[in-house]
Amino acid sequence: MKPPRHRPLDAHVIPRFAGVRTFMRLPHTTDLAGVDAAAIGIPFDTATSYRAGARFGPEAIRSASALLRPFHPGFGIDLVETLSIVDYGDLPVAPGDTEGTYRGVEEGLRPVVEAGVFPLVLGGDHSITLAELRQLSRITGPLALVQLDSHTDTWEMYFGQRFFHGTTFKRAAEEGLIDPAASVQAGMRGSLYGAADLEDARALGFRVIPSDELRALGPGRYAQTVRERAGDRPVFLSFDIDFLDPAFAPGTGTPEIAGFSTAEAVAFLRALRGIRLAGADVVEVSPSYDGPGQPTALAAANILWELLALRAAMA
Repeated sequence: MKPPRHRPLDAHVIPRFAGVRTFMRLPHTTDLAGVDAAAIGIPFDTATSYRAGARFGPEAIRSASALLRPFHPGFGIDLVETLSIVDYGDLPVAPGDTEGTYRGVEEGLRPVVEAGVFPLVLGGDHSITLAELRQLSRITGPLALVQLDSHTDTWEMYFGQRFFHGTTFKRAAEEGLIDPAASVQAGMRGSLYGAADLEDARALGFRVIPSDELRALGPGRYAQTVRERAGDRPVFLSFDIDFLDPAFAPGTGTPEIAGFSTAEAVAFLRALRGIRLAGADVVEVSPSYDGPGQPTALAAANILWELLALRAAMA
């Protein structure tokens, strides 16, 4: 087995506060030869409903990721020895034009997906996931969705718009990109417009686990639920940073109290070891609302690292 072609900067030679900011200080390249996984930014937030700013999410996440080291002690895996990982840069977006951005993202992702490279996406608002699913499902077929979020994002429309960060998974189900019967949405909480906000998602076939139920289940039974639903299907894992309580992640567009800690989030993710992870994203990081030390960006960077570990565990 050949050693990975791409490696991060050596922190014993170039300190972590130095160098050009890429995810995990990995090399930036669009040459996909010998690449297993690529960090990809989609700096778009036109489809937000409240606080904008997630267009700056990828930049903030990259800066916060400088402290990430390669060895995952929970899994006993050196990520950069197991996978050849690069930072692919940002895909083209069209500010103010959601559907135009979808076209750019789909085209930009095409070479990554066709090369069999694992896409690890740094958002951006949650509308971008639809474009990711469109491109990825062309190769995999309908995916099982594993969504950690405080909202189901299954509205029919909002402000007269069908393509919006609150309609993403309704559109994905309608387009056959995901199989709701194989999918789990977990962490839902907060005030609603009505009971239909959750019931409409269930009517589509999703297994919806509100936050109180998720806490009662714990990581083990949550992971068991995901495995029972997904089976052998390829999985797309979408992590909205508002899954975390705003005490841990204030820098997001639609914060909801009574959320989860970073420690709880890591436990839920690590329990998923063994799923067939085909793609993943972390979305809704809005740095202008972050606190001193950028805890939201730091949390997002570490969640992405955990997602890479889930992929590396498949190798």
